[in-house]
Amino acid sequence: MAIDQNRPLVPLLLSFSAGYVDTAGFLALQGLFTAHVTGNFVTFGGSLALGTSGALAKLLALPVFCAVIVAVRIVGTLLSKRWRPVFEILLGFKILLLIVGAVLARWLGPFHDGDSPQAVLTGMVFVSAMAIQNAVHRVYLGSAPPSTLMTGTTTQIMIDLADIIARGGDERQAGARPGKMALNVVLFALGCGAAALLFMRFTMWCFVLPPIGGVAALGIRFADRETDSNRP
Repeated sequence: MAIDQNRPLVPLLLSFSAGYVDTAGFLALQGLFTAHVTGNFVTFGGSLALGTSGALAKLLALPVFCAVIVAVRIVGTLLSKRWRPVFEILLGFKILLLIVGAVLARWLGPFHDGDSPQAVLTGMVFVSAMAIQNAVHRVYLGSAPPSTLMTGTTTQIMIDLADIIARGGDERQAGARPGKMALNVVLFALGCGAAALLFMRFTMWCFVLPPIGGVAALGIRFADRETDSNRP
């Protein structure tokens, strides 16, 4: 059920979005990771040790993330029996959640207490949105580098570079993989930097950008499908 991998723009936009939402959420929601949810184990421990707020949201992030992943898998399976653009439909759900999260952040923020109901609600909306991205990327973009977890991607890049060095600079076996993966890491990092800068300048208004990026990715996918359908 994999979608055409010859067009890299959608995975790159997803990587930028993941870095952006993760950083903006971390800054606005008292250290909550919305895309890299396992990182919340560390920040949860830090909240307990230092007495800072946000422990509840960090504790809830993983079960919410897991529940959304299960729901996305079930819904995707059901949709695939009747609809062709399942990836696009699920991406639309993610965009809807990003819009809801942006509205909540602007309406309820800034969040000085990460354990407040408003902060927890907003955080779980963003966690759910990024859970959808993680699920659809794994299922429908399986051959593309991960868009959220850069540790594994960076490790693979270094392994490929080590193999190239060991072979005396022969890149034929590694192919284009290191370059593609490196581009994903760069886009993720750019998303992180953009979120930090825009949060400093516009605070909660910075959450307006991720839905726009999601719409752009969705438009590219529909354009790709239209191109494919017109091919002889």
